[in-house]
Amino acid sequence: MSGRTDSDTQDGIRTDAIEAHDTDDDTDIDTDIDSTDDMPRPDPADADADVDVDSGEDEYAGEDARQARWTAAGTGALLTLAGLAAALLRLTGPAPALVPAAYALGAAVCALAALLGSRGRTRRALWLLIAGVMVMAVGDQLD
Repeated sequence: MSGRTDSDTQDGIRTDAIEAHDTDDDTDIDTDIDSTDDMPRPDPADADADVDVDSGEDEYAGEDARQARWTAAGTGALLTLAGLAAALLRLTGPAPALVPAAYALGAAVCALAALLGSRGRTRRALWLLIAGVMVMAVGDQLD
């Protein structure tokens, strides 16, 4: 999305303004100012250029989505492994039982995020990654 308005909409607005100006001949309007001459008129060549720009953006849409899926899945897998390793290390040490449980729970949430990320749910995966890391951080604070 480029953020520009559609040229068809501008044509409709301009046509409505011209028709409204033509039907209001009995009103007192300053004749020195013609409101329709000040309106920007889209160039037909610009409309064709907008179509080309949009199609160029669509060309990279699949590549960006693929990259987002790989990033979400890879980050989720990496955080899952880190959480499981931390849980195993804390389990063998003198830490309370709640600490390895928090690391394991955070790793499970990150694993779910990796699964969702690989299926294309990258926004949900991002939020689950954040939640999983926060759970692991709570486990770290309990230690």
